[in-house]
Amino acid sequence: MIVLLAVALAACGSGKKDNEGSGNGANSTGAAGSNTEQSSGNAGQSEGSGDSGDSGQSYRIAISQIVEHPSLDATREGFLAALKDAGIEEGVNLTVDYNNAQGDPTNNLSIAQKIAADPNDLVLAIATPSAQAVAQHVKDVPVLFAAVTDPLGANLVDNLEAPSGNVTGASDTNPEAVRKLMDFIAEYLPDVKTVGIIINEGEQNAVVMAENAEQQLATHGIQTVRAAVANTSEVKQAAESLVGRADAFFITLDNTVVSGVDAIIQVANEHDIPFFSSDRDTVERGAFATVGFKYYDHGYQAGQMAVEILKNGKKPSELPVSFPDKLDFILNLKAAAEQNITVTDEMKAVVQDPANNIIE
Repeated sequence: MIVLLAVALAACGSGKKDNEGSGNGANSTGAAGSNTEQSSGNAGQSEGSGDSGDSGQSYRIAISQIVEHPSLDATREGFLAALKDAGIEEGVNLTVDYNNAQGDPTNNLSIAQKIAADPNDLVLAIATPSAQAVAQHVKDVPVLFAAVTDPLGANLVDNLEAPSGNVTGASDTNPEAVRKLMDFIAEYLPDVKTVGIIINEGEQNAVVMAENAEQQLATHGIQTVRAAVANTSEVKQAAESLVGRADAFFITLDNTVVSGVDAIIQVANEHDIPFFSSDRDTVERGAFATVGFKYYDHGYQAGQMAVEILKNGKKPSELPVSFPDKLDFILNLKAAAEQNITVTDEMKAVVQDPANNIIE
């Protein structure tokens, strides 16, 4: 009787998928103002990690994402793709509880608390604020992070090679990327004497990257000036404040700033100011250049770590923090024209994969 009742209840909830932010039904249990989406696996399969890896195994994963923008969304998509390629597929044998904090710290904390109270096999936290909140509250379930710039500085792990707790993941930065981009500015844009950095100084990852950029630019005698923001609505005003004070713009992997990047592109285009970013998606939208990678690949890397935990029984402490290893220059020639940049053959020659990384 108990088994039949459990199967019947599972069947009632199977296959349902709420729209983000709908707030309807039992699946939207996130914090007020946040987006929560839950999709279920096959009815009749019990949730929980279990001990076997047979075809009857099912899984439940919670995802906390600080805000919605292309890089973070692509990270999530790549993560789920890696699971699917390993036979763990959303809607088949995987239940995904997706939560988006919409950039709100209160939502972010409430989501982490909710996830800690739920029966998950693994938690993925996308971006530093989400990872910090989840790591603070989830202690008895494996936690993976992605799109985190400085896991040590964020106090997510105590050792990159052998984390001691229940947290590990994929960092989205390679110090070489910032160095190469700053060297590119110095070599190919000699008229740039000052670089303006639009930044939310409350984001620890953004501060680390900005400091790296400032140090590298200083080796070339190039000055920097910061324009601070507290939220996305301030991004355009910050960019405008740099007009006349900066010869080029640079932004880090700053969730607040990237969410308002269209405003920076508008100001850069109107005033012929070269705009450099730290991610491919922003270049595709209208920044001129970056040294980067595909966030889908980054998420896939984190997904492969999840497979090691879910299917192969690895502990987070057995998985070193991973870093991007497919760095390349990415140039947007249309953006260059909008920002009055003359792109030379020498500039194009630095791109290793021009077919994919020179955008026309």
